[in-house]
Amino acid sequence: MAFFLWIQLSLAVPVALLACKFLRQWFKQTPLRNIPGPPSPSFFTGNLAQLCDPLKGWKFHDDIVKTYGRVVRVGGFFGDTMLYVSDPRALHHVLLKDKHHYEESHKAGRSTGWVFGQGDVHRRHRKLLNPVFSGNSMRYLTPIFQRVTKELGDLLTAKVNSGRTELDLMAWMARLSLELIGQGGLGYSFDALNEDSTNAYGTAVKNLVPTLSKVIVFQQISPWLDKIGPRCFRSFVSHHLLSWWPTFNELVGIVDVMDETTREVFKHKKAALAQGDDALLQQIGEGRDTMSVLLKASLAASERDRMNDVELLGQMNVLTFAAMDTTTSALSRMFQALADHPDAQDKLRTELLEACAGGQDLSYDELNDLPYLDAVTRETLRLYPPFSFIQRTVSKDVVLPLSSPVLGLDGSKTSELHIAKNTEIIVSILAVNRDTGIWGPDACEWKPERWLSPPPDSLSDAAIPGVYSNTLTFFGGNRSCIGFKFALLEIKVVLSTLLPHLRFTPAQKEIEWMMGGIASPSVKGCAGSMLPLEVSLVKDEDGSD
Repeated sequence: MAFFLWIQLSLAVPVALLACKFLRQWFKQTPLRNIPGPPSPSFFTGNLAQLCDPLKGWKFHDDIVKTYGRVVRVGGFFGDTMLYVSDPRALHHVLLKDKHHYEESHKAGRSTGWVFGQGDVHRRHRKLLNPVFSGNSMRYLTPIFQRVTKELGDLLTAKVNSGRTELDLMAWMARLSLELIGQGGLGYSFDALNEDSTNAYGTAVKNLVPTLSKVIVFQQISPWLDKIGPRCFRSFVSHHLLSWWPTFNELVGIVDVMDETTREVFKHKKAALAQGDDALLQQIGEGRDTMSVLLKASLAASERDRMNDVELLGQMNVLTFAAMDTTTSALSRMFQALADHPDAQDKLRTELLEACAGGQDLSYDELNDLPYLDAVTRETLRLYPPFSFIQRTVSKDVVLPLSSPVLGLDGSKTSELHIAKNTEIIVSILAVNRDTGIWGPDACEWKPERWLSPPPDSLSDAAIPGVYSNTLTFFGGNRSCIGFKFALLEIKVVLSTLLPHLRFTPAQKEIEWMMGGIASPSVKGCAGSMLPLEVSLVKDEDGSD
């Protein structure tokens, strides 16, 4: 009897503590429940299913902003109250002024650390990483990107040489993105442009996000597992104690492939670095790839700032993962937008042909001096950011000021919000980038020409705290995308290399974009990501020799 009583007490105490914690948070969030927002269809999941719906999510995000404004109350797990925010002044505090009070989700950070190695490398070594992605570094990478993209251009030209042909542009952009990050980022070739090559690393990176989305529970348990042992213990837990979980086993296999590949690349890179610059010059990337530059910078840094091998390996995985899927998404959007707007495609092609009239490859500075190429890039990334939103957690009780007052459900107005610790904030990249009060009534239209004239006063007045073109596409603050110049260079090199010779038109299939973690295209009624477009040679379409 005493044993069963002890069991009951041991279960009752943690349940009571959890209940008290829930009730305390629920009462602290009382002021936020006065903010208008959509009805919650479920106590257990709130509005999260609507926010993350692959197809209907686009409309839901659009509808709640149109209906409730720049600050919206949405429901989270188990009746939790979350804030959906696109107010510029509020975001200035979230991303810049009070950034230390609005942190990346603890659980998300821990689970990322399990996958990539070191979850806090990005934060601790940003000072070391910034020069690696400087303009000078990008100048050295430009010829590498051009050489790789020309290989793809030759492959596509051969495929359409006999006439207009339907090709899956997303599949080719995925291959290209992997090879660009391989040669430009790691100084390594994945042989990704070889159709007969089955690259395990590329497959692993491609499957990582879909697999992670199936193991959301892992994000809930990883913080506790992270506290009870070193990395080798966590590896033991992953490979043995959780082996009964099929989906988690799939994730472990993906991580193993990524880890083994990066360790092999890293070993050769360190060996070449130890032999001196001549050895690096013999490698792919010629010692100018991002990882070679980072290794040199790390060795030259102070002991406090230097990265150890585990951190460098983690950074290699983060770099490849972050660059591949997002760039694939962005490039796919670029080509679909140009296919849907043939006049814009012709205008951009004319600009590129005139710039390349001498037959020489464009330099980094020349690429950035092309106004319409820049306008197409900016506009596509503004209207179609690969990420729709990013989540932050309030680390202490805060007061969040707003650009304009919010009208509460009780009829009162407030210009600042009192937000309790542990409240989740959804920073809406999509809403900021498409805000008609900032960009004008045509904010939801794809219009590259908007970048060829002075911006509206409303844009400069908004002071959007992003790192690129007054948008949040590459986010802002200390967690902004550190490699955004790398991504922009990839995009401009790909467009400038392929468009002068190839024409892209829509295929006779309905394309649907899936929201997901990273936006991706698919054909209605078909499984899997794909972007079929009709591709032809410019000379054939123009009737020239």
